[in-house]
Amino acid sequence: MKEFFGSAGICINKSNELLMVLQGKPEESKTWSVPSGKKKYNETYAECCRREVKEETGFITKVIDKIWIKKDKVTEIHYFLLKIISRKKIVCDPDGLIYNIEWKTAEEIKSLDLTYPNDREFLINLLEN
Repeated sequence: MKEFFGSAGICINKSNELLMVLQGKPEESKTWSVPSGKKKYNETYAECCRREVKEETGFITKVIDKIWIKKDKVTEIHYFLLKIISRKKIVCDPDGLIYNIEWKTAEEIKSLDLTYPNDREFLINLLEN
């Protein structure tokens, strides 16, 4: 299996909602995820995170803290807490895989069809604690 190294952005608004994107290939069912993607060779994980959030949502962000690293045999994803510093929401994903951008509550996340279901508990805990 091919290794994957990437980052994911955690943006929480003043209403305690999490920024999420609806994504998937055209032929796939669409699922929800926090903005995320693959790290380019010459960028840091933080740079990857900020780039992916901008590409998928249009938001310009500032990294506040690294909050989690999810690892298994073939993937390593660094999760960063971000502050949005520019609020022009627009899907500008160069891969054409993002279909919607929404703020979701912990209660909504409990029943969403997630791209990465093993993130559900982590995401809900972020909002509830």
